[in-house]
Amino acid sequence: MGRWLEFFVRRVVVEGTSMMPTYAPGERLTALRPWRRVRTGDVVVIRDPRDAQRWLLKRCVARQGRGLDLRGDNPGASTDSRDFGLVPARAVRYLVVGGSALSGSPMLKSEKRR
Repeated sequence: MGRWLEFFVRRVVVEGTSMMPTYAPGERLTALRPWRRVRTGDVVVIRDPRDAQRWLLKRCVARQGRGLDLRGDNPGASTDSRDFGLVPARAVRYLVVGGSALSGSPMLKSEKRR
């Protein structure tokens, strides 16, 4: 049962300041596998389109067809769609649902510090 739950629920630990002031470094978030279409305003977890070893935590600011415009809440500290372009909606691995993580869930590092 644990591995089955791990597939759907992840604890994300925020690194870096790209999502400040909404999420601070070290904050733990709960994220779920997408169960619905990504909406404008959603915070999502994706693999960096330029480096699949990195996870990114970003907000969807617009949908353009099947592409998502993803941005950090702190533009001066964010690597986002302004750098790598629109991201296919299917690239979203998790939707952030809350600021408190479920204990026992494996962690994903959301973004490495620059």
